Amino acid sequence: MSGHPATEPVVRGAFGDLLPHLPLFPLGTVLFPQGLLALKIFETRYLDLITHCLRSGAPFGVVTLVQGAEVRAGDGEVRFEHEGCLAELIDCDSPQAGILQIRCRGLQRFTVSQVHQAPDGLWRADAVLQPADAVEPPRPDFQASVVALQRAIDTLQARDQAPFLTPHALDDAGWVANRWCEILPIPLPTRHKLMMLPDPHARLQLVDGFLRRHGIVSD
Repeated sequence: MSGHPATEPVVRGAFGDLLPHLPLFPLGTVLFPQGLLALKIFETRYLDLITHCLRSGAPFGVVTLVQGAEVRAGDGEVRFEHEGCLAELIDCDSPQAGILQIRCRGLQRFTVSQVHQAPDGLWRADAVLQPADAVEPPRPDFQASVVALQRAIDTLQARDQAPFLTPHALDDAGWVANRWCEILPIPLPTRHKLMMLPDPHARLQLVDGFLRRHGIVSD
């Protein structure tokens, strides 16, 4: 990895805080704020990145692949969305030499510009941080979706599955919407658009509509 830090100091601007040269990790998934992301790392460029993040505490950016593979293969073209979510490491394990098993927490959404790929294959970009969701309780007409999410969590826990970080925030409209988006069978482009939707109640309304159309919740 080059001698550049994982992220440079935040630059305050009129249109949002800027993170210059943010390292990007293109993946075939969508990371949401406060979401959980587990990864197995073995490519040198990402091993170097994660090692640096462990030492510095700096985040990296997760962006959704539009074309190409997560693992570098020949000269195949790679394209990804120019919006994503910051990820911070919460734990890391090395089951064998040259492999890291990591878990990350989603932080703030961002948009990118000045995207470039370093000689080692790592993508970097200038990232403008987007406002976090306002923490507001779900509207009364969305309570059925809140109750259904609690039931889903209980069912998953009974199967020793824990897809969500704790503490849970069922009294937060954005948190409820994001967790549903992570577990529902939504096409990847739609999931990405929902992640970047700036109004948490609008996001939850779309999720609630999906749940009702598929008979998961009802009045």
